[in-house]
Amino acid sequence: MRPLWIKHAVQLVTVAGDNSPRIREGMSDLGLIEDGSVWIEHGKIVAVGTTSELEALFAERSDEADVIDATGRLVTPGLVDPHTHVAYGGSREREFEMRLEGATYMEIMNTGGGIHATTRMTREATEDELVEQTTRRLDSFLAHGVTTVEGKSGYGLDLETELKQLRVMKRLNETHPIDLVATFMGGHAVPQTYKGREEEYIDVIVNDMLTRVSAEKLAVFNDVFCEVGVFTPEQSERILEAGKKYGLIPKIHADEIESYGGAELAAKVGAISAEHLLKASDEGIRLMAEAGVIACLLPATALFLREEAARGRAMIDAGVAVAISTDCNPGSSPTTSMSLVMNLACISMRLTPAETLVAATLNAACAIGMQERVGSLEVGKQGDIVMWNVSSYQELQYLFGVNHVGSVWKKGVKVVG
Repeated sequence: MRPLWIKHAVQLVTVAGDNSPRIREGMSDLGLIEDGSVWIEHGKIVAVGTTSELEALFAERSDEADVIDATGRLVTPGLVDPHTHVAYGGSREREFEMRLEGATYMEIMNTGGGIHATTRMTREATEDELVEQTTRRLDSFLAHGVTTVEGKSGYGLDLETELKQLRVMKRLNETHPIDLVATFMGGHAVPQTYKGREEEYIDVIVNDMLTRVSAEKLAVFNDVFCEVGVFTPEQSERILEAGKKYGLIPKIHADEIESYGGAELAAKVGAISAEHLLKASDEGIRLMAEAGVIACLLPATALFLREEAARGRAMIDAGVAVAISTDCNPGSSPTTSMSLVMNLACISMRLTPAETLVAATLNAACAIGMQERVGSLEVGKQGDIVMWNVSSYQELQYLFGVNHVGSVWKKGVKVVG
């Protein structure tokens, strides 16, 4: 593999630091280098600095490298999407119309739609069919500058289909350019066959599913949907604590539809992140800040469901590390555009353009335990890089609804452009 030398970036966003989640003022520190340059060998970053600094080091080796002139372009780390449901079967476009006609998310779910509809389609799909469908979504993520993705199961709600989703993600992590980090989410909903017998289904998660997921090493994280009508805080705590016994790090879908103590529970169980948080309480936000729980916010989901977005500005001001994500899923956020999500983070949650980029790179990497490998442009990290067809990070967030990706490199290999 030839070295890669990108130079003369009008702005090179490095987000360089100590690999800890950024909070408060730290979320505005982009580690910006004007006329920036980066040298990559064998998939890893070897040097970062100004073009003149790297020319002093590598000018004699320029014939060995693929040299990219980024004059007039913004260059950033590859984006990280820390919350998706990317591996699923089928589609739910009819529900979009139903919501426009007045049906609520929970009304659709309680009549057999929502998560239950995708569960039926995912159960019916073969593993190869799921690989094919998921590959198309991952290709789209790459085209939008995303080079690392977290993916959840949770559209099986039985042992075999949950394992099938996780095996699909394991296959794709090994074969697709994107790094795909898996989360087990048997606690996404209570199957209709267990209605009224919720504790029995939790027994299945704790005694059967977690055992197999752990034995096959299919997931890093364990997630649960803590919400009125789904799992109570007490039930959610049981699922998350059980996962910890198998080495699975807790995550939690919290306070999306109602304020339900999910943020507080995230702090209590030591979750790496709490997701959604549209209705998180002030006390929950305070406890998350104290416990170091990352808030993973999903403004495209709020937009699609016509809900008020999470209080991202208040969370940052309270000392919570904020990450952002597409929440790519068939029911409430069928998008792979992190560009749109970054725009919405500014418009609907009042993050600044700099905070938004940190939320989509380093903090997002921290939310899935990948910060030692991705999320910033630093020596020793993977050569995951996006060159954008804009000249500043402010312009990237200002020109909304457009995919500004010019080229994408994964581990120093061009995958888009």
